[in-house]
Amino acid sequence: MTTEGTNTDPHTNADPGTRSNPGAGEGIAITDPHDGTPVGTVPVAAESAIREAVARARGAFSAWRATPAAERGAALRRAAHALGEREDDLADLNHRETGRDREEAAGGVRAAVDTLLQYAELAPLHRGRSLLGENEALDLMRAEPRGVAALVTPWNDPVAVSAGLIGAALGVGNTVVHKPSERCPHLGRLLGEVLEPHFPSGVIATVIGGSREGEMLVGSPDVDVVAHVGSTLAGERIARIVALTGAHLIRENGGNDALIVDADVDPRWAAAQAAVGAFSNSGQICTAVERIFVHRDIADEFLAALAEEASDRTERGVVAPLVDERMRETVHAHVADAVASGARVLTGGELPQGAGSRYPATVLSDCAPSMRIFSEETFGPVAAVMTVDGFAEAVESAAHDDYGLAATVLTADLAHAHHAIDALPVGTVKVNAVFGGAPGGSAQPRGRSGSGFGYGPELLDEMATVKVVHLGAAVRR
Repeated sequence: MTTEGTNTDPHTNADPGTRSNPGAGEGIAITDPHDGTPVGTVPVAAESAIREAVARARGAFSAWRATPAAERGAALRRAAHALGEREDDLADLNHRETGRDREEAAGGVRAAVDTLLQYAELAPLHRGRSLLGENEALDLMRAEPRGVAALVTPWNDPVAVSAGLIGAALGVGNTVVHKPSERCPHLGRLLGEVLEPHFPSGVIATVIGGSREGEMLVGSPDVDVVAHVGSTLAGERIARIVALTGAHLIRENGGNDALIVDADVDPRWAAAQAAVGAFSNSGQICTAVERIFVHRDIADEFLAALAEEASDRTERGVVAPLVDERMRETVHAHVADAVASGARVLTGGELPQGAGSRYPATVLSDCAPSMRIFSEETFGPVAAVMTVDGFAEAVESAAHDDYGLAATVLTADLAHAHHAIDALPVGTVKVNAVFGGAPGGSAQPRGRSGSGFGYGPELLDEMATVKVVHLGAAVRR
C-alpha cells in the first residue's frame, strides 16, 4: 500500500518474494499466499514510460476539463458497467495475488462499481457557492479541477479503493495516472485495461512498479494532486516528496484502532463484535480493531468468548492467509514481543506448518501500552486485550496513540458514549458497531493516519480547487 519498499511497516506494498525496486526491464513476480505457487510476473514501467504517462495526462487535461460534467459522468457509468462485467476475473486475481477470500474479493469489485456510479451522479452536481456582496455585482466561489492526479493505491481492498479515487478525480475533471500496489500488479493492470477504453486517450493511465516508480510519479513537477491510501511510513515519505512540488496531498494511512468495551454490555455480543473487527480479512484492514480495552467486571467472560470465536474461525479455515510471508513474520514478531513482555496467549499465536502465509486468529490477554502489539499497527488477525478498571481509564488509554483513524465504543450508557466521542482524537468514532456507518460518511484522519477526506462526497472537494470570482459592472465610455 505504499511507494516505500525498504521499511518494516506491515502495511507496505513491497512484496518480499520479489525485488521492491526492480531495475529497468525487470518484472514483479507474485506467488499465491495460499500455497506459494507462482501467479506470474508483470513488467515494471520504465522511468520514460512514467514521464510519458504524466505528459499525456497533462496534454489531455484541457479537453477533459472542458468536457461537460454530464458527459464525464456518462463515461464513469460506462466504466462502472464494464467493471461489473469483469467481476469474476478481478476477484480471481485478487484472491490469488493477495489471499483475500474469494467472495470478499467479489464484494470489493461490486463496491467499486457502486462507487463509480456514485461519483458519476455526484460529480456533475458538485458546485460552488454564491456570496453576499454588492447588489450591483456577483460574487461566487467556483470549483475547478486541479489538473493531473497521481493515485497510489493499496493491496488489501485494491479495486474498491482505486475506483473511489479514480472516480472522484475523473468526475471533477482531473486526469489520472494510477500506480496500483506491487503486491497485486496483475489485478492493477487488469483494472486499467477495463477502465481506460471508456475515456479519451491520456485521461487515465496505469503504471506498474514498486517504491522507485511510485516516487517518480508522485514527485513529478507536472502532478497537481497526489492521493495515497496505504501505510503510514510510506505516506509520510510521500508527504516529504510532495512538499517539494507543491501538489495537493490526500492521505489515508495506517490505523491503530481501539475498541472500548464497557461494563454494561453483553460480553458474548461484545466478543463477536471484537472478532469481526480484529479477524475480518485476517486483520488486514486499516480500520481493523488493533487494541481492545475491556472493563474488568466482564473481562473473563469477554475473553473466554473471544477466544472461542477465534478458535472457531481458525478451525473452520475461514481465516485467509496474510498477503505474504514478510507480513506474517511482522505479525508473529508483534505477538512474540507481547508474550515476552507478559501477555498471555489464549488461542493461536503459532506459525502454521506448510507452504503459504497463513496465521491463526490469535487472542492475547494482559497486554499493555508499552508492547509493540499496542503501540504499532499489527495488520494481522490478532486481538490484543488490556483489562481496565473503569470506562474513563479505557478512554484515556485509547486516546494515547500516535494514529488517529477510527475507534469503536461498546456501551449502553449514553453519557459514556458522548464522553468517548468527545475525547477520542480520531476521524471516526463508531458506537456499538465496529464497522457501522451510513454511506457517504467521509472522515478526516488525524495524527499519523493521514489528512484530508479520502472518500465520500467530500473527496470531490479534495480533487478540486476553488476560485473566487467578483463580477462587477464596468463603466461604459
